[in-house]
Amino acid sequence: MEVRKVEVPVMSDMFAKGERPEFLFWVGCAGAFDDRYQQVTRAFVKILTYLEISYAVLGKEESCTGDPARRAGNEMLYQMQALQNIAVFKTYGIRKIITICPHCYNIFKNEYPDLGSDIEVFNYLQFLDQCIVKGQLRIDPQALDNVSVTFHDPCYLGRANDIYFEPRSILKSLTANVVEMERHKSFALCCGAGGAQMFKEAEKGEKEVYIERTEEALRTNASVIATACPFCMTMLTDGIKYKNREEDVRNFDIAELIVQSLKI
Repeated sequence: MEVRKVEVPVMSDMFAKGERPEFLFWVGCAGAFDDRYQQVTRAFVKILTYLEISYAVLGKEESCTGDPARRAGNEMLYQMQALQNIAVFKTYGIRKIITICPHCYNIFKNEYPDLGSDIEVFNYLQFLDQCIVKGQLRIDPQALDNVSVTFHDPCYLGRANDIYFEPRSILKSLTANVVEMERHKSFALCCGAGGAQMFKEAEKGEKEVYIERTEEALRTNASVIATACPFCMTMLTDGIKYKNREEDVRNFDIAELIVQSLKI
């Protein structure tokens, strides 16, 4: 199936027509406003359209989850954001959410229930891996077989939520050339941006965390560093530039690699 023009359904429009999509696709701040991560959003939307999934986005009604505020210590702002979002979910009767940001996934799954949310939350890698297992998403195993890939584990997927298998399962369905960094899975090094570190000045030290992690990735000699988090993508892309390796090493989100293999 070839996906040409993609129309993204908006929850309020569907609700007005009496339609109830199965999933809310939570775009997230980075997916909506960051130029680079908007490409990841488009890639995932193409996959949802390709799979003919019943979904919608909130559009202008989507707000921040409040995760950065809570990590930075502003509990009042976090709870204001969270309760506002929960009210929107209840208005539309939303029961399932898919996220492309691990930080959004973690706070929806593990922290919103304390404020009364009972929504089922899926990280997009869990969702896509299940689609592959069920045969809904058929990927040519030779599609990217000339590409060597290493995967950087996002902290909020791995250590926080034990999502290690799904990203590797997807990558191994794309290419046989998947190589691990020295520190991976539960021992993986943070990209340096989580916990609201993205929004503050660096502290004293001999080396930035993202440089250390980029050097680990480059030592694998992989031509692609695969990521699954907007913060990780920003930091590792910066690291590749800092090391002057943009010509031979690229950073792609796993959704982008799937789109490349499907040619949609």
